[in-house]
Amino acid sequence: MGLRRSTPCVVEPSRLTTRDVLSEAVAGMLQRPGRSALTALGTVLGVGTFVAILGLTATTSSQIDSRFNLLTATEVTVEDIAQEQNEFADPAFPADADARIERLGGVEHAGVYWTVRLEPGTTVRSAPVGDGADGEQIDVVAASPGALRAAVPKLAQGRLYDDFASKSGQPVVVLGASVAARLGITTLETSPAVFIGDEPFTVAGIIDDVKRRADVLMSVTVPRTTAEKLWGPPQQGDAKMLIATRAGAAEQIAHEAPVALRPDHPEYLKAVPPPDPKTLRAGVTDDLNQLFLLLAAICLVIGAVGIANTTLVAVLERTGEIGLRRALGARGRHITVQFLTESGALGAVGGLVGTALGVSTVIAVALVRDWTPVVHSATVAAAPAIGLVTGVIAGLYPAWRASRIAPAEALRR
Repeated sequence: MGLRRSTPCVVEPSRLTTRDVLSEAVAGMLQRPGRSALTALGTVLGVGTFVAILGLTATTSSQIDSRFNLLTATEVTVEDIAQEQNEFADPAFPADADARIERLGGVEHAGVYWTVRLEPGTTVRSAPVGDGADGEQIDVVAASPGALRAAVPKLAQGRLYDDFASKSGQPVVVLGASVAARLGITTLETSPAVFIGDEPFTVAGIIDDVKRRADVLMSVTVPRTTAEKLWGPPQQGDAKMLIATRAGAAEQIAHEAPVALRPDHPEYLKAVPPPDPKTLRAGVTDDLNQLFLLLAAICLVIGAVGIANTTLVAVLERTGEIGLRRALGARGRHITVQFLTESGALGAVGGLVGTALGVSTVIAVALVRDWTPVVHSATVAAAPAIGLVTGVIAGLYPAWRASRIAPAEALRR
């Protein structure tokens, strides 16, 4: 009787196809949809913040450019540096400084101003009634009419003093709205007056806002000639000139102004042209990016912690399932891939939703502010990938722990 040869039993290695991995990941998320949604919320917030911040930064940068061109790019300041050149030199600005500069092509308004150095203890008070009757310590600024016009003021009441009031040394003042409130002056219908020390002044107007030189709002402004008559000329280095130019003329005016003012000693004056708009925008954009991207990173970390926590809880809850899969031939790497895919899918979904919310936020803010929304395509493309990577990183430890579960121990549970 012959012996039969036995056929060796070949065990096929277990395989986990891409389709199986994706279907298991979707099934894992849909098994508890509420918890999955809450888990992805952190990633939604992080990615949404990331997209919104970069979009809003790009949008506001374009607004910085336009506002810069309208205001800062048309502003030139001239400083008196005669003392640095010659300690015996007189103040550099001539009496007709405004007229000399306004004759230059491209100049709209120009004027000299300085903070008056009053005697110690000199106060400003309203006369003779009002909350400010006891006097306030308030800066007094001497300014020619051109300097006030160059500041682009918005009047709440009254008017600015004119060239006639300045040339004749009239005792008139212009108050900032906050200063008027401190002095108890609410209306000009009663022709209120203020006292600077013992000198009376009629209030010509109240300024509500300015586009240049915001310190005007916190000061009492008097005509230049009036200040020189009462308190003397400015001391060396105190006086400055503010020049408002037409667009594109600032650089040229900055070169011409010292020569026009002091052809004998142009070195006594230093003209400060507007800064480079590209440098200004880059500085502002970098500051905004650093500040708000830190916030986005914090949100992403919170989202990653949420995904890691939920995935770890899912591993503990599905210990029996993992043990059964291992008993049926699933390898440790298959379990790892399964849970990494699930956490990555949560992160990717959160990234997609966050991208949509971030772009919507940028568009909504731009519409409200009447801006042009700017969102770079690279930002939109990278945001979902950031969510995916966040989810995968968050799932590394739970997936590794799931792959270490022994089949026999898992089935006993």
